[in-house]
Amino acid sequence: MNWSEYRMANVILLVEDNEDHAEMVKQSFDDDAIAKEIHWVKDGQEAIDFLRRKGKHINAPRPALILLDLNLPKANGLEVLQVIKEDYDLKIIPVVMLTTSDRNDEILECYRLGVNSFITKPVKFEEYYDKLQSLEHYWFATNREATPAH
Repeated sequence: MNWSEYRMANVILLVEDNEDHAEMVKQSFDDDAIAKEIHWVKDGQEAIDFLRRKGKHINAPRPALILLDLNLPKANGLEVLQVIKEDYDLKIIPVVMLTTSDRNDEILECYRLGVNSFITKPVKFEEYYDKLQSLEHYWFATNREATPAH
């Protein structure tokens, strides 16, 4: 593993099957210009392929942050989260569950599996936009990444 991959660029992997929600995320992050690259995949299996650099994602960059929807086709968000957190090379990547769900049992399961944050998508665009701006600022301007020992 080349640990410098984690520090190269502010790359976000957005795992979202709803095109309108994906556009809101991309628009919100574009407005602030902290995040430089947003890669969007539409289902859980494609997210796993992206992270494992398989198929058409063979040259995929290593994301600095993963925004993961809970309800996805092919592999749901919990399954994707479990794959990430069980993989030695991937588990260092922060994962934010960004979903319409506010069920306590789903929130608890996400934290049990190792999610770094759970955010329920607001209904109003302005509220969603504000949450996304705060999220971006925290992860790319405030949060400090770990530097692995050599």
